Amino acid sequence: MTAPIMSGAEPFAHDGGAAGVLVLHGFTGNPQSMRPLAEAIASAGFTVELPLLPGHGTSLEDMVPTRWEDWSGAAEAHFQALAARTDRIAVVGLSMGGALACWLAERHQHLAGLALINPLVSPPDEEFRAGIRALLDAGTETFDGIGSDIKKEGNNEASYPGTPLAAALSLFEGVDDVHARLGDIHCPTLLLTSREDHVVDASSGAALEAGASGPVERVWLEDSYHVATLDNDAPIIEAKVDGFLASVLMADA
Repeated sequence: MTAPIMSGAEPFAHDGGAAGVLVLHGFTGNPQSMRPLAEAIASAGFTVELPLLPGHGTSLEDMVPTRWEDWSGAAEAHFQALAARTDRIAVVGLSMGGALACWLAERHQHLAGLALINPLVSPPDEEFRAGIRALLDAGTETFDGIGSDIKKEGNNEASYPGTPLAAALSLFEGVDDVHARLGDIHCPTLLLTSREDHVVDASSGAALEAGASGPVERVWLEDSYHVATLDNDAPIIEAKVDGFLASVLMADA
């Protein structure tokens, strides 16, 4: 890391009850996009961890060399640390954070539940990736940013202004693996999908619905774009997620 953490991008943690919730942010974003939801979950009495994933929340240059293995490795480490001090765990994720949440569920069958907001689980096609490779071959390391896709006026995501292309290709390779193993997800899943999303197509949600082995409840968000946690439907998301977590984490308490 070469730059200090951006204001508002700091990780968040809260010690609550015996049930734990790992909250994961998206690609080129940081905990700022998930902080209000994480705080709402904490207020409901859960132990919460919202980490800052490698390469995020500082400078775009810090993210250029990071790869899927860095983000998934960090997600696994925080999952294990949370598991060591709680009885049951659910994972909440936005966009890439949703892909990481699915990746964890595919490997940890004891996970109690997933709450996913516009998750990336259906990777882009080869033609799109070939275009990225052509840019990289031409010496272009970064492209236009994908952050702050928010409908609500005045609300902004503190994301990077650009997209690191090699890191994006690595993300897609990781999502290939997630997509191939969706059948290994057996826990209940709450899927919140924006009707209009300019970053992740709704087909990702459809792939999850079709592929997961466990029950999937899909809720459509009618008044938000991709970063729905900071958008008009944020109160709906918080209420739905809190209710879902209570149902999967507190049912046997």
